[in-house]
Amino acid sequence: MQTLSVKPSEVQKKWYLIDAEDLVLGRLASIVAKILRGKHKTCFTPHVDCGDYVIIINAEKVHLTGKKLEDKVYYRHTGHPGGIKGVTAGKVISGKHPERVIIKAVERMITRNPLGRKQMTNLRVYAGPEHPHAAQNPEVLDVAALNPKNKRN
Repeated sequence: MQTLSVKPSEVQKKWYLIDAEDLVLGRLASIVAKILRGKHKTCFTPHVDCGDYVIIINAEKVHLTGKKLEDKVYYRHTGHPGGIKGVTAGKVISGKHPERVIIKAVERMITRNPLGRKQMTNLRVYAGPEHPHAAQNPEVLDVAALNPKNKRN
């Protein structure tokens, strides 16, 4: 028995398409992070980007459970003293860039190093139902069918 360690040139990458309509944010983010990292493959190697590409559409229709729309706050700092700013998840989803909620959720489940930043470039999130990646022939991944708790109506 030998441990398989893949080289970057040996990695086979696929494209997945996920429709985020009525899906729970945290459950969607954990599945996407697993695919981006490559942990769903038998040839997973921790120090190699062996994950796949993920396209998420309908990001504006994702659901948050409980009172997270009003209570969950995304903080940032301007760099000046006392310059901490916060915006609620509800304002982000109803605002100009609703896809940032999904990007942040997935980003916080990926390792925080150069490899993690490289894996995050394999994620494409779109607020509406259209995407420009039809030429890649993405395989549709039905996250709602994986577990009944993944979908809210």
